[in-house]
Amino acid sequence: MKGIFSRLFVLFLLTSCRPFLMGQTSHQAPTNPPQEYTFAIVRAFPHDTSAYTQGFAYRDGFLYEGTGLNGRSSLRKVRLETGDVIQHVDLGSEFFGEGITLVKDRVLQLTWKSGVGFEYDLNDFHLLRRFSYSGEGWGLASHGRELFMSDGTSEIRVLDAETLQEVRRFRVHNGSTPVDQLNELEFVEGQIFANVWHSNRIVRISPQTGDVVGWIDLTGLLSPVYRLESEAVLNGIAYDPIRKRLFVTGKLWPSVFEIRLSPKRRR
Repeated sequence: MKGIFSRLFVLFLLTSCRPFLMGQTSHQAPTNPPQEYTFAIVRAFPHDTSAYTQGFAYRDGFLYEGTGLNGRSSLRKVRLETGDVIQHVDLGSEFFGEGITLVKDRVLQLTWKSGVGFEYDLNDFHLLRRFSYSGEGWGLASHGRELFMSDGTSEIRVLDAETLQEVRRFRVHNGSTPVDQLNELEFVEGQIFANVWHSNRIVRISPQTGDVVGWIDLTGLLSPVYRLESEAVLNGIAYDPIRKRLFVTGKLWPSVFEIRLSPKRRR
C-alpha cells in the first residue's frame, strides 16, 4: 500500500505543477505594446508630382525610384538635391511597376499582377534578366543575401538575393493580430520598415519573428492640399546607412522628406 500511495502522491505533484513545468502560468504578465514614434522634418527635397511611387531606395547621393500604373511604369535614378531624373527606363505598357531594391551593382524591380520581376545593371539600367514569382508583387527590400518581398497580405517572403528563389516566409503580427496591406519596404538598422497602404503609418517589423516592434505615425507630414487624388498616399521609404538618414515620400507627392524619429512617451 505504501508504494501505491507514493505513486499517487508523485502523480498529484506532476499534475498540479504541469503549467509551471511547461513554462506556463495561469496569469501571463502582459507584454508591452510596440513603441510609437513621431517625427520631425529635417529637410524637404523636390519630387516629381507625376511619379506614382511604388519603390524607393538610396545610394551615394541618388534616389532610385520605381513608379507604377500601366503605361506609366518606370525605373528612375534621381538626384536627391534637385529631384532631376538623370536616368530612366520605361516598362512595357502591360506591366504595373512595383517595389525595387538595390543589391550590390544590381537593381531589382517587381510588377503587380504579372508575376514578373526585372533585374537591371545599376550603372546603366541594362536589363540583365527576368525572374518570376507566384501571386502579386508589392514591396521589396534587401539585406545581405536576403530579399524581403511583400504581396499585400500579412506575409513577407524571404528570397535568396542571388537565385531569387523563395527560401521561407513569415507572418507579420501585432500581438495576435495579423498586419496586412504591407506595401513598400526598406531594411533599416536590423528592422524592416513597411508602408501600410492607405495609411499614414509605417510599421517596424522584426525580420526574425515577424513581430511588430514599432509604429511610426506620419500624420501631418504632407498637407492635404497636395493630395489631389485619392491614391496620393504615403508610399516610399529610403535609408542612407552611412549618414543615418531616413527619407519618405508618397505617390504623386511634391516632396521627399528627410525625417528624424523620436519615441512617443508611453502612458
